[in-house]
Amino acid sequence: MSVASWVTPIEAPPATLGASGQAMTDRAQTRTKVLILDDDEKLNALLTEYLGTFGFSVRAFGHPEDGLRALKADPPDIMVLDVMLPGMDGFAVCRKVRETSRVPIVMLTARGEVPDRIVGLELGADDYLSKPFEPRELVARLQAVLRRGSPSEPEDRVKVGALELNWTTRSASLEGRPLPLTGAEFDLLGLLVRNRGRVLSRDRIMDETRGVDWEAYDRSVDVLISRLRQKLGDDPKQPAHIRTVRGTGYSFIGGGDE
Repeated sequence: MSVASWVTPIEAPPATLGASGQAMTDRAQTRTKVLILDDDEKLNALLTEYLGTFGFSVRAFGHPEDGLRALKADPPDIMVLDVMLPGMDGFAVCRKVRETSRVPIVMLTARGEVPDRIVGLELGADDYLSKPFEPRELVARLQAVLRRGSPSEPEDRVKVGALELNWTTRSASLEGRPLPLTGAEFDLLGLLVRNRGRVLSRDRIMDETRGVDWEAYDRSVDVLISRLRQKLGDDPKQPAHIRTVRGTGYSFIGGGDE
């Protein structure tokens, strides 16, 4: 399938003319920076142009080392990462990025198997998109992931026992120790904390954390829960924070009482 066949003609956002007469979107002054790491040069060129019409500033690289250097030199707001890369696959790149950065990551793959999606989530990816895809869907996913990083809730800080969450900085700490959460992990923990004492079904969790490509595979929720428990030091057999309600879902019980 050719790269061009991935695109359905879509009307671009309305543009205005700058002082130089060059067209620009109304977000030109605050363009969201996207870093693409994919070895398909034609796709990179297509996405660079296409995302630009939606107000994104795009840098695209075909080799992992080049992309990692660019990430360090000028951190983007969000990253699009292909799984199949030369020299170092996307999973290894994702793991390396997560050693030093919490930048949101949307992974691309020509292999749509559920295990690949699970591995990506386990390594810290925030969303997953299978090739071939419509570029407009990629735009929607990028916007959804970025919205999750810009919460509209009036209460930006919550403290439950020794656990503290800050929605402004999208950070969490336990007993004063920072927790290295990915974007998807923070969103899930925040949802549980704000519904403390309530049992949330997997369907409810998937509905409330739109943007993550669950692909109707609710065990992905279990993967994120497992990762959260590890980082919280929570024993699922004797939980202090997240309790499993068998056959139903999960409930946050942290803070001292259920």
